[in-house]
Amino acid sequence: MTGTLLPQAALWVTVLGIGAAALAALRLRRVRPAVTLLSDYLLAAGLIHLSGRASWAALALAAGTAALRVTLDLDLRALAVHRRESDAPPRD
Repeated sequence: MTGTLLPQAALWVTVLGIGAAALAALRLRRVRPAVTLLSDYLLAAGLIHLSGRASWAALALAAGTAALRVTLDLDLRALAVHRRESDAPPRD
């Protein structure tokens, strides 16, 4: 039973994460919270997948998802700071 339950759970977490991220993007009209939410769900799906089948490929998938989440968050944060600085009125 566990052989089919955990991959299905990981798939459902992924689908729910895509839906939650889409709803967050529509509701908030901002990309950063939606991408953060989606990457959290994808990381959770990767960890569920890893718990079912501990292999090097599953570990690499979870580690890659975590690295992608951190990279996206840093890039979106830097982009927000750059936009904020470029929108500020010039100082005299």
